Amino acid sequence: MFTTRPELHGTFGMVASTHWLASAAGMRILERGGNAFDAAVAAGLVLQVVEPHLNGPGGDLPIILRSAERDEVLVVCGQGPAPAAATLDHYRDELGLRLVPGTGLLAACVPGAFDAWMRMLLEFGTAPLRDVLEPAIGYARDGHPILPRVANAIASVESLFRAEWPTSAATWLPAPKPWELFKNVALAETYSRIVREAEAATHERGGQIQAARDAYYRGFVAEAIGAFCERTEVVDSSGERHRGVLVSEDLAAFEAPVERPVSLDYHGWTVYKTDAWGQGPVLLQQLALLAGYDLEPLGVGSAEFVHTVVECAKLAFADREAWYGDPKFVDVPLAQLLSSRYADERRALVEATASPELRPGLDGARLPTPVAAAATAGVGEPTRGDTCHLDVVDRWGNVVSATPSGGWLQSSPVVPELGFPLGTRAQMFWLEPDLPNSLEPQKRPRTTLSPSLARRDGQILSFGTPGGDQQDQWSLVFFLHHVHFASNLQAAIDLPMFHTNHFRSSFYPREAKPLHVELEDRTSPETVAELRERGHDVQLTDAWSLGRLSAAACDGHGVLRAAANPRGMQGYAVGR
Repeated sequence: MFTTRPELHGTFGMVASTHWLASAAGMRILERGGNAFDAAVAAGLVLQVVEPHLNGPGGDLPIILRSAERDEVLVVCGQGPAPAAATLDHYRDELGLRLVPGTGLLAACVPGAFDAWMRMLLEFGTAPLRDVLEPAIGYARDGHPILPRVANAIASVESLFRAEWPTSAATWLPAPKPWELFKNVALAETYSRIVREAEAATHERGGQIQAARDAYYRGFVAEAIGAFCERTEVVDSSGERHRGVLVSEDLAAFEAPVERPVSLDYHGWTVYKTDAWGQGPVLLQQLALLAGYDLEPLGVGSAEFVHTVVECAKLAFADREAWYGDPKFVDVPLAQLLSSRYADERRALVEATASPELRPGLDGARLPTPVAAAATAGVGEPTRGDTCHLDVVDRWGNVVSATPSGGWLQSSPVVPELGFPLGTRAQMFWLEPDLPNSLEPQKRPRTTLSPSLARRDGQILSFGTPGGDQQDQWSLVFFLHHVHFASNLQAAIDLPMFHTNHFRSSFYPREAKPLHVELEDRTSPETVAELRERGHDVQLTDAWSLGRLSAAACDGHGVLRAAANPRGMQGYAVGR
């Protein structure tokens, strides 16, 4: 089968990510004797520097990992909660908002990414703090060749920065040209100071990592964030000026928890996802529905295959909208939603033509009331490739799948002392009361970030992609390709992708496009014609435009594999 690149094979270690510099940084750690957890932290911190339009130190991070020593799969939740002062009364009644803005300071949750990286490093890694931070510090201090997409992103918000967000203008302007060497000295100093304070506190590895966490969440980083939110009023995507409600005490109370994953068996594989504080279980619901079909005879990329997957996606995502939320605050009926009996009932709703409805199941299901909101000043968040992803496997059988995001340069103004902005994940909350994902203080928003891990007969597969609401569609299509049509990881990534935008977006202004399906225009004309005959609103996109997948695997006998997405020409897998 044709592939754009070879699937990598080796026995030592593999790192695949959405940027080649991050993959190389992770491989450097493996070469120095580190394990997959060490390598993932180093790669993830580099992604904050080299893909600043897609993630940053003020963002979020879910991790699914497999520890060879413990032989168990775990989740590290770096999705920070809403601030203690983030109440419906404040946003709805005092500020008169109907949606949480997509940009600015009101949408900031507690930045969870740094603590998630540090907790994984502390509990599962072996490398010293300085070793995993050095690559990111170096690229921020000495510069890195800026991607054309980053340069274009900066140029697209230049007028906003100059007029409204002067701290961002000071950091990012003048807009660099593609491939120019770009430096973020303030960010380099932030991470350098964390290392200095940690090493001054103790010579012991674990103590230094804990001191780094304290410097961020209970030290100078938290103090700078709290002061900036208190004193700064900025225009956001509501078109109004608002201060944030995040304070240093919110950061001080946060620790990234380690949790059990949710799982489902499919064709001999056990697939693991995060709990319903993220959208991860929606991939499992889709698999439960698709388990009732014989997909292989349909043929990869056929109209029947695409139609079946899309119609099952509509049903699963309807349940996401009606039921998913932070399990610490709401009772999410996951056992029912993932049961084979429920899947059998729901599968009967799939017909030969496209459904125009959004149909959640179970008694008491309630969808948010549609809200119309204009996209006004301050809108700059990406919503399709809005994230990064990385996968790592090592020679001991440790595996990491991680999807860092948030804190984009377009999201909110840079905190000047730190060199990075805060995230806007609170835009995923509803301001309508009594929904599973309604805004509440200290509640996690139902994030779209969704890494994946799967096991079968000693094999372990790590995979994922950026893409907001599309993550658990593109990841699903990759997994179906791999299970049913292409055992070669690179081939499974390279095959044409598709997704639907039928349900409401998780991002401001929360639009939906009923019946809408996007396919890469490598899809056969016969498939496109038949899908339109079935009632789908088909949009063809560029031939290599949907998804930024990467994957890594170990076979249980010492052979490691990896592959990365050719779309965008920046994701790479490395290994030996």
